[in-house]
Amino acid sequence: MRRVQLCCSVGLLLLSLFFPAYGLAHKVNIFAYVDEGVVYAESYFPNGKPVVKGKLLVFDSQQQLLLEGQTDAAGLYQFDLPQAEDLTLVIDAGMGHKNEFLLRRENLKE
Repeated sequence: MRRVQLCCSVGLLLLSLFFPAYGLAHKVNIFAYVDEGVVYAESYFPNGKPVVKGKLLVFDSQQQLLLEGQTDAAGLYQFDLPQAEDLTLVIDAGMGHKNEFLLRRENLKE
């Protein structure tokens, strides 16, 4: 029994080493910052390609939807800072590609 577990563990390790991209299949990145009252968000896949026409949702600290938009051809989306509090930006690039970014109040520059 122990030998079977060891073989399975080694097999999974080898698969992850030779096929690492499968582990990132549904990963998408999002980053955001504020400059002079405007929030700039950028979304991209692990291979560096931008998220084109991704749905971007912005929530306040109470998880109330404040606004939604769509990324452009460069994976960018910008909007005026709605309020000076923690904001959660969620990118949905379709087909299970989803991630979020917490923009903390202390990082806002108004």
